[in-house]
Amino acid sequence: MTTLKGRTYVITGASRGIGRAIALTLAEQGANIVIAAKSDKPHPKLPGTIHSVADEIHALGAKALAVKLDVRDDASINALVETVNAEFGGIDGLINNAGAIRLSGVEHTPTRKYDLMFQVNNRAVMACSQAFLPLLKQSSNAHILNLSPPLNLDPKWFKDYAPYTTTKYGMSMLTLGMAEEFKQYGIAVNSLWPKTLIATDAVKYEAGGEKMFAVSRTTQIMADAALAIVSSQASELTGQLLVDESILRDKGQTEFDHYAYVEGNTEFFTDLYVE
Repeated sequence: MTTLKGRTYVITGASRGIGRAIALTLAEQGANIVIAAKSDKPHPKLPGTIHSVADEIHALGAKALAVKLDVRDDASINALVETVNAEFGGIDGLINNAGAIRLSGVEHTPTRKYDLMFQVNNRAVMACSQAFLPLLKQSSNAHILNLSPPLNLDPKWFKDYAPYTTTKYGMSMLTLGMAEEFKQYGIAVNSLWPKTLIATDAVKYEAGGEKMFAVSRTTQIMADAALAIVSSQASELTGQLLVDESILRDKGQTEFDHYAYVEGNTEFFTDLYVE
């Protein structure tokens, strides 16, 4: 395990949910955090902005930089790279957390919604990784972490929501490809996915509603798993499509009850793509 103190991590979509949890957890370890998301103003339904998360990180005594980012726009990504380089002189990790979801099949998914999911889920991983590659090459322990699932080709994962599935699987395939391509630079590339539902807005609005929180875990399990990954030596952990509970168990953790969204619950709803 390597120390994160003084290291810098860019997290897309970090204004709320899993991205926010990862940002705070890495900051607690002394890392500098770049909160890169589109939410720079309060939303009437969704709590949190890049600025509120930056304030939380500052309260922990760590450094934070809030930057408005549209992951669909190359100019916005390139501006982020320049801003981060000017502020911190480089980065040690890129966490591609930004995501878009619509759980519907081909018949009922508008093409504009598919375009959004492809741009935010799939294309953004390539665009952001490519843009930050020169800075990542300079790090002594660089990581790219994509929030995407293990590849499970059972037709049941395609039948009801093939548009979403193909964009998320595309992220995982980029993980496998970039891991091999970037190995020559000493850059690790991995994916991370939850074993169970996580209590987020995606579940609230797209995966069954807030009632599903009763069978969900908190975002902290994903944050702890992300910490375990980026704290690893890049040369020893790369090209893996990881599941949160499994990577934590591999690192020696045995207790998971405290991740329950409802205290005392031990029955959870398994997430998509996990058997």
